[in-house]
Amino acid sequence: MGMAMTHSMAAGMNGVRAAGDLVARMQITRRMKNQAAKEYVAGKLGVSIMELTDEAIMDEVRKDRDIGLVTLLPGYAKGIEAKFNIARVLGIEINCVNMTKARLLK
Repeated sequence: MGMAMTHSMAAGMNGVRAAGDLVARMQITRRMKNQAAKEYVAGKLGVSIMELTDEAIMDEVRKDRDIGLVTLLPGYAKGIEAKFNIARVLGIEINCVNMTKARLLK
């Protein structure tokens, strides 16, 4: 039931359009409660908790931090590059990022 709850919360925060994906990632990887995950992400992004759900503000934050956008725009990170940036910004380990680094360093 945990994953379904996390997905529900992320979807409720507009997913990638705002910060739902980032909050859900913290809930899953660090087993944070919803409020703690929101506080952590807001602190790392330099926004208030209320701003995490504002699509206009988060669009600018996502562009500034280069952590992925819903609409793929030229010059902005997408795919694994965005995940590299998310790992750096949030200070977390992401398996696919670590595996890509290991392959590149061989």
